[in-house]
Amino acid sequence: MAGFHIENFGCRAARADGEAVSARLLADGMDERTVSEADVVVVNTCSVTAEADRDARAFVRRTLRQNPQAKVVVTGCYAQRAPEEIAALDGVSAVVGNSHKGLLPRIVRELLAAGASTPDSGLIPLSDLLSGAGPRIWADDSFAHSYIEDAQVIPGVQTRPNLKIQEGCGNRCTFCVIPTTRGASRSLPAQKILAQVRGFVAADGKEMVISGINLGHWGWDLPEKRSLASLLREILNETGLPRLRLSSIEPMDWTPELIGLMHEFGGRNLARHAHLPLQSGSDAVLRRMHRRYRPWHYERKVAALVEAAGPELAVGADVMVGFPGETDAEFRETYDLIARLPFAYLHLFPFSPRPGTRGWELHRQSPVAPQSVTERMAALRDLIAEKSHRFRAGFVGQVLPAISLHTPRQMAALGVTSALTDNFLPVSITQTIPANQLVQVRILEIDATRDTAVGILLGETHSRDGNMAVAS
Repeated sequence: MAGFHIENFGCRAARADGEAVSARLLADGMDERTVSEADVVVVNTCSVTAEADRDARAFVRRTLRQNPQAKVVVTGCYAQRAPEEIAALDGVSAVVGNSHKGLLPRIVRELLAAGASTPDSGLIPLSDLLSGAGPRIWADDSFAHSYIEDAQVIPGVQTRPNLKIQEGCGNRCTFCVIPTTRGASRSLPAQKILAQVRGFVAADGKEMVISGINLGHWGWDLPEKRSLASLLREILNETGLPRLRLSSIEPMDWTPELIGLMHEFGGRNLARHAHLPLQSGSDAVLRRMHRRYRPWHYERKVAALVEAAGPELAVGADVMVGFPGETDAEFRETYDLIARLPFAYLHLFPFSPRPGTRGWELHRQSPVAPQSVTERMAALRDLIAEKSHRFRAGFVGQVLPAISLHTPRQMAALGVTSALTDNFLPVSITQTIPANQLVQVRILEIDATRDTAVGILLGETHSRDGNMAVAS
């Protein structure tokens, strides 16, 4: 039996792609293994920053050191953006851009069957792989094979798997390569989504994460022009899914109808968790980014969500530091906005110029000094550490719904089970229980001995079903 390993980098939508490929290969009789034991290693890349590109290249080299006999297949956004660059890496057997990710399971199977050698560059038909003729790169700008639609999402290695229902983006933010690496917005039809959810429930799935590259635009391109809120209402009312969690949704796409679902279903079968990309709290910077909202719009959306779901709602955001021309005063506007809002966490990252974007030229004209970026990142890390700690400490003594996860070996040896609450608090249960169980957990106190930068909590009590629990 051939074995594979998939290493995912980047966003939830990218992870959903990786999970779909894994499900397809497992269904085809392959075995999932570690990097050192796999016959083929799929590197599912991100390209949102130069650092992401470097991480992918480093992983390829590390993989081949650990497992020189492995076939290495590189896919994802980096593979779409610069396929020839990746194909030039020693030991890479195939490069599959997002445009052809739907063919990836077949490419893996045929690559193993052919015993193919290292590629050159270019684009060839899939059938040529078996003969070993020509280079092995699949990438174009049509994105006709970007969905892996036939892989049923089930609870497995990922207790809370992602179902990607939307692909691509047309917003054209000045810093972003996504329109190039993912193409225009495309929606999975509602009937296929509902079939996936029902199949997941039939497989005893408890929590599913609905994801997309620009999730709020789901349905805009469909003939019936459906809204995301209407789809979610159908899922929540008609499929029996115990818990649905939403991944990132742009601020302007949180419509009154969508916010209303948080009030109606939040804390029941809709997780009280909202991630709204912010990027900057400065009006001037948002305009240079070509973002389609202003700081006051963002504040109003967060306020409406908290009013709808209650103070238990976990609000998260992406924040970019050092966008070209960002002054001290503009950064201060971002800092002050974050300080005012009830964030539970932030994803912080420095601006990275991406070739082919307007941001690349803006960076050439008005770069922000690296020292300033470092200082601003540190200031925001300190701020969000304090806010995250305060948010989590606010649940001391409260009982929260949670789902048990696959527990790391060292934790399991101590009789502890990892879990996650519906409002995104990681939890350790001091009793060994299987993964994929819905439980109730009481939170007691903060653990100052653990990673306080992310506000890890420690407490001990009995949940409603009698399980001892520790919040972490």
